[in-house]
Amino acid sequence: MDGGRGVSESNITESVNPNQAAFDKRQQRIMDCVALKTPDRMPVAMFATFWLAKYGNITCKELMYNYEGTKEIATRAVLEFEPDGVSPGLAGIAMGNALEAIDFKQLQWPGHGVDDNQPFQYLDREYMKAEEYDDFLFDPTGYYLQKYLPRVAGVFEGFEDLPSFPGLHYVRLVTGIRSFAKPSVRQAFERVVKAAEEVDRMINHNIEWNENIARLGYPLINGSSSVSPYDFVADYFRGATGMMKDLFRHKDKLLQLLDKATTFLLKQTITAAKAAGHQIVMIPIHWAPDAFMSGKQFETFWWPPFRKMMMGMIDAGLTPMPLWEADCSKRLEIIKDVPPGKCIYWFERTDMVKAFEVLGDVVALRGNLSPSLMTTGQPAEVDAAVKHLVDNVFNKGGKLILDCAFGLPDETPVENVRAMFDAARKYAG
Repeated sequence: MDGGRGVSESNITESVNPNQAAFDKRQQRIMDCVALKTPDRMPVAMFATFWLAKYGNITCKELMYNYEGTKEIATRAVLEFEPDGVSPGLAGIAMGNALEAIDFKQLQWPGHGVDDNQPFQYLDREYMKAEEYDDFLFDPTGYYLQKYLPRVAGVFEGFEDLPSFPGLHYVRLVTGIRSFAKPSVRQAFERVVKAAEEVDRMINHNIEWNENIARLGYPLINGSSSVSPYDFVADYFRGATGMMKDLFRHKDKLLQLLDKATTFLLKQTITAAKAAGHQIVMIPIHWAPDAFMSGKQFETFWWPPFRKMMMGMIDAGLTPMPLWEADCSKRLEIIKDVPPGKCIYWFERTDMVKAFEVLGDVVALRGNLSPSLMTTGQPAEVDAAVKHLVDNVFNKGGKLILDCAFGLPDETPVENVRAMFDAARKYAG
């Protein structure tokens, strides 16, 4: 989670810490992989979201709403499995109070649209209309304030009545602020301030957990997250149907918006990562898989803005860590075009041996134990799957950070998680 007090890991670990040596050793394993150096052993990551509800024997709703309880469960899991890199413990999990506070409309979550024991669900809708491309391109901030934000979060309803800021000058500044006297605008600002107080509480709980887990000797594997420009537009503005039509009907406008989004997303990502004090940035990838668009479309619309964004991150001293969801086998030769030793590529379903063959001399790899195996298999089968990755990737020179396909699946039996960590140390320790 970004924001808050912006306490860096270096600041955390510079204080007296009896677990400093363990912290440094774990972090070095991760960074050796990034730099394409051979670590002292294969690192294992822990990315756990709603699986923590199963581990703690509570509901998903309790996990989302109980800050202290979630911190305790997440800490207990880290101490049991002793991963080399940990995802921020509360980020993306304990958001229930904050989501309610802003009246968020793009998700359903436990107790708020879905059952108490189900994870949250994104609502794919058209939040920006096709005819609004020009409005966004002309004035992104104005578009956000007056159109987008009121659509996606009820707390911003009333911002539609804000003045149009471009063009305000001289005494027009005096008359231009009259809109702020409207009851709708005043009430919206009061709601936003109240919601921000809850968001501040959530972020401070997250910072506290991150600090504590560092003192216990466990580094974060990423301190912030980002999004690719194409996914930003497809997921959160145009929706799946709208975006697929835009590939044919609004090519030029889409390319313009992707270029503009690349600029402000990069700036936002660098700012957030610097505040978090951690150089690795997680980037979930939704629209790059082979089945979602042709190779020509991928090379025209998807890859160029994302590569530009990654290069900007690298120039800023950050380590991009895209999570390539689904199967991206046909993209491997294209996404290889990055500087060696600067990225981590996390693969969900792409064959890891094939990914190693194509990318092993360019990027560190992360993943990718099968979700079906983790949820329905036996510990012995998990053991064999880990051995397969060790034998065919890590022991052949691949800089592999072991993990599941997309973190621990929610339904994974605890004994299978134990088997994963035990096997990693048995075969590559």
